[in-house]
Amino acid sequence: MNHAQVAGRVREQIARFSGIFSPRFSKPQVRFIEQMLFGLAAAQDVKLSAISRRLGERIELKKTEERLSHHLQAPGLGRAVNEVLAQQAASRVKRDTLLVLDISDISKPYARRMPYLATVRDGDTGRLGPGYWTCMAVACEPQSRRVIPLHQRLWSAQAPDFVSENAELLDVIGTLQKELQGRGIYVMDRGGDRGELLNHLLDNGLRFIVRLVGDRALRFANRYRSAEELARDCPMHYAETVIKEEAGQERRMHVEYGLRRVQLPGRAEPLALVVVRGFGEKPLLLLTNVAVSDSRRSLWFIVEGYLTRWLVEEAIRFIKQSYRLEDMRVLCYERLRNLAALVMAAAYFTAIWLGESLKLAVLATRVAQVARRFFGVPDFHYYALADGVARLLSRLPWKRHPPTSPTTATQLLLFSPG
Repeated sequence: MNHAQVAGRVREQIARFSGIFSPRFSKPQVRFIEQMLFGLAAAQDVKLSAISRRLGERIELKKTEERLSHHLQAPGLGRAVNEVLAQQAASRVKRDTLLVLDISDISKPYARRMPYLATVRDGDTGRLGPGYWTCMAVACEPQSRRVIPLHQRLWSAQAPDFVSENAELLDVIGTLQKELQGRGIYVMDRGGDRGELLNHLLDNGLRFIVRLVGDRALRFANRYRSAEELARDCPMHYAETVIKEEAGQERRMHVEYGLRRVQLPGRAEPLALVVVRGFGEKPLLLLTNVAVSDSRRSLWFIVEGYLTRWLVEEAIRFIKQSYRLEDMRVLCYERLRNLAALVMAAAYFTAIWLGESLKLAVLATRVAQVARRFFGVPDFHYYALADGVARLLSRLPWKRHPPTSPTTATQLLLFSPG
């Protein structure tokens, strides 16, 4: 199959993919979503000028950009896109599928005119500066880099409708909870142990693995003690060896882990505090309501579940970097929020929607090598796919294809679940 044929098939699949949005949007809106997905995939860029240029319409570039900007301002577009993505992914999320929530930033150090710029901590430099916060949710199986993009939400603490960061995170969890029917295990890093979040998860019967800070108070043996204190004398009955990859070198790490049965203050639910030593000076503290026994296999499932959250960080970077998410320049808050969700839809198309045979054809334009390690930053296969799709679509302009109903569209998973 030559490049022109592959490019044509990719374009056709974008048209089919846009069909999943038909029940929630009007025909002009579905057409807009299709154009945005094509432009994002072809340009690997969130700037409307770059997307407009890739569409290659026979009108002034300015007119194309103005039309896209007009549609991008539609209230609630981003929320609806996120809901459709979660609906589409629901059949692939099983009972023990991990739902990784990642709070990140979009740093805009040189922006002056962008709306409601708030103070964020740049994840790359650690410095405070202007920007926006995001929460990205992806699904994956334990010890797997193969992610399913689910949701991306952007917010600013300076926006008039902002209530709190907890409210934003609960909105993400609420969307996933509704569409996934309670399946999956929510995995969160530091910040996920806030009382409001834990209470919501427990009240709704949602399972979780959350990293605790050391001063979190827990009830153990009818006494309240800090998590750090409980970890200090926790018996380490089990041990494993994992491989850490740094600068092309492998380093074996010996980790030990054990269990404490605990409860949160004011709550009766039995919880487990899994203590892991060996990743740093301080122990790793994992709180979970997943049913565990004091056995190697059961406890390692919890440890492995959290380590998978580190494993998929490269996939999360892919979504941000492959579409230059931090280069957003629209001067309307609603457009910013909607654009963040559309980037997630483009990532879903690349990672999940493309058929297996088409994926292989795309990868033939760029070879990827994937390392199977818990740590390290290999040449990631999603980067290769995104680059391959962009290279193919750059050879032809967008052309309108009638959206195909999702009930009749032929789909093949890019990666099989698990």
